[in-house]
Amino acid sequence: MKYSKLGKTDIEVSKICLGTMNFGQQNTEADAHEQLSYAIEQGVNFIDTAEMYAVPGTKETQGLTEKYIGTWLSQRSDRDKMVIATKVTGPCNMTWIREKFDFTKDIVNEAIDKSLTRLQTDYIDLYQLHWPVRKMNMFGVRGVTQIDTKWEDNFLEVLEGLDELIKSGKVRQVGVSNEAPWGLNQFLNLSEQHSLPRMVSIQNPYNLLNRTFEVGLSEIAQREKCGLLAYSPMAFGLLSGKFHRGEDDENCRMNKFKQMARYSSENSYKAAGEYLKIANEHGISLAQMSLAFVNSRPFVISNIIGATSMAQLKENIDSINLELSEEVLKAIEEVHTVIPNPAP
Repeated sequence: MKYSKLGKTDIEVSKICLGTMNFGQQNTEADAHEQLSYAIEQGVNFIDTAEMYAVPGTKETQGLTEKYIGTWLSQRSDRDKMVIATKVTGPCNMTWIREKFDFTKDIVNEAIDKSLTRLQTDYIDLYQLHWPVRKMNMFGVRGVTQIDTKWEDNFLEVLEGLDELIKSGKVRQVGVSNEAPWGLNQFLNLSEQHSLPRMVSIQNPYNLLNRTFEVGLSEIAQREKCGLLAYSPMAFGLLSGKFHRGEDDENCRMNKFKQMARYSSENSYKAAGEYLKIANEHGISLAQMSLAFVNSRPFVISNIIGATSMAQLKENIDSINLELSEEVLKAIEEVHTVIPNPAP
């Protein structure tokens, strides 16, 4: 396994992070424990979850992911060797979580306490804002979005609340997710101006079908040492090649949850097919090629992989051992030039 520093901290996280949003939806508690144990055995020390998980979010499954991780953690004596990350939910219609989602101190305090209880731990290593309070382009939205004039700037208040969590010992470090350059820059500037906690990471989508992070955010990530935790590196499984080979079934995420259509466009399918040709020509799996590409980017701290089976998990973790040749990287860029970011 390879490791990276989490922002400017001395915390080292594995280059492969175990994503867990399937736990409680497509994976049982026993499945979750098996995946967690195997990942740790392979050198993975970084586990990412969220209070709203499992995904898709429902009243019946909310919190199950954290609970499954918690029952696993309770059986171990090496909690201090792990980096556990979770998130507080942004504005949404999931009122079974809570009625308001504005990251005020009261709301964040309530959220962290519930997460700590479910996770059966005294502290969270990385606490993240799952998505911004203000309205902006995210989750596949294209085009120009009018500035949200109803939103009042609360960045400083949010940082002050997170500062209290850190001083209380409930949180070690903080980060953002699904953020844009302007938002991340605001947080970083205010933390410096007011001696408040610094965002150490940004968790955004990044894969061969969505490289929008490279424009704007990648420069901030590198210059400010606030790197990317890349989620959806396999584009909901489209970059496994199974859909092109006719090996998908009704339990595959894209088939089972039609409402999650971010990677279902014709151009996404076409681009993935071109990447599959490259992988086949070079005798490597498309899954490992896709993950190895993400692993190799200089702005990436960790690559958040997820799996519904142990076979998928093993293949995904093993991607850390694959170094892509210049020939493969050149071929990838040629496809990207013709079909850029079909799934932003």
